[in-house]
Amino acid sequence: MASTTAFVGDTIERGGETGVVKRQLYESIRLLFNWLERNDYRGYDTFDGLNAKFIRPFTFESKLLRTVLQQGVRRFPLNTRPLLGIQKSYSTKGMGFVARGFISLYACTGDQIWRDKAEFFLHWLIDNQSKGYSGSCWGNHFDYQSRTFYLPKHVPTVVWTSLIGHAFLDAYDDFKEDRYLQIAVSACEHILRDLNVYPDGEGTCISYVPGFNSQVHNANMLGGSLLARTYSHTGNTDYRALALKAMQYTAQYQQPNGAWWYGEKPSLHWVDNFHTAYVLDCFKHYSEGTGDKYFDQIMMRGYEYWKSTFFLSDGTPKYYNHKTLPLDIQCCSQAIDTLVFFSDRDQDEGLELALKVAQWTIRNMQDRSGYFYYRRYSQWLVNKTPTLHWGQATMLCALSALYKQVSSDVRFA
Repeated sequence: MASTTAFVGDTIERGGETGVVKRQLYESIRLLFNWLERNDYRGYDTFDGLNAKFIRPFTFESKLLRTVLQQGVRRFPLNTRPLLGIQKSYSTKGMGFVARGFISLYACTGDQIWRDKAEFFLHWLIDNQSKGYSGSCWGNHFDYQSRTFYLPKHVPTVVWTSLIGHAFLDAYDDFKEDRYLQIAVSACEHILRDLNVYPDGEGTCISYVPGFNSQVHNANMLGGSLLARTYSHTGNTDYRALALKAMQYTAQYQQPNGAWWYGEKPSLHWVDNFHTAYVLDCFKHYSEGTGDKYFDQIMMRGYEYWKSTFFLSDGTPKYYNHKTLPLDIQCCSQAIDTLVFFSDRDQDEGLELALKVAQWTIRNMQDRSGYFYYRRYSQWLVNKTPTLHWGQATMLCALSALYKQVSSDVRFA
């Protein structure tokens, strides 16, 4: 896509010398890191519209008007947040992705600065858990209105908790410090004790949030993936048992073409890029964490569907299965992350496509100041909102994982 703004990646090369790719990736990471440092790791969030202190009173706390405000802020092609009284904030989920990015950088460079940064944010997460639950858990820093429930700020979600739990398992794997494993164990206890579960066919669905019947495939699978991966370190059979049931729930709803709806309720019947990628990652975590390969065929059918459906020939990541726009930074980051994760099973194409997506993203979504834009709606219309977790943190995590993989691949030595 031609751009109307000067981008970091204007001179990026395709193919070329083997060392060029690593330098391009590291330069993008360096610019993003510098932006994060200058902005104290604060940013906006895609769904922070209900933090609009000047407008929120006029919703009269009705579901309809809360939804209009939240989605209006999210979907408007320009950043209206400063006018509405929404401030940049820290994000627990963002800090989890930031920590994972720094862990990857430390693993492939050995530079102490990256370990120090990772541990700083891991400790920040320990200090900023949601209170009053049976184990470690995390939620939003804003109120959230979904199609099915209203969630006050700081109430934990299994999505936030599981993704952050994986950051602590990454730290345990690389730093070999038991305190990080114990946080993941604590998060698993929260999943077991605080979240409702709903039997369905051969499986069981883990609810998105405590106290609600909210059944969504990626949320259910993320909970199961953390349980399975933690089981691999602890041998706790309760973790494995619920992880298996979570996998069975989602596996039974795979469509003939390999896809999954976001959820099984009719109002949740859409198929998008990054939620599908979450599901695929979780099947792989389960397979590797438990040694149970029963779902591998289902996983790879889903992977081939995802890979063949959600990318244009130049690496552009589509949002939905049936249309490309909007070009969303979360689709970019999660695509890179999942392709890197699956590169051991897709050795011919996975890493090459990850690089193609990364190069497209750097050319078309990264500002010269270092941060990544939220969305592109056309060649000329770009929402340049500096979202923190949805953009900067996920791209740091994805690019760092890709840089780590490229650094260990003999093709780029």
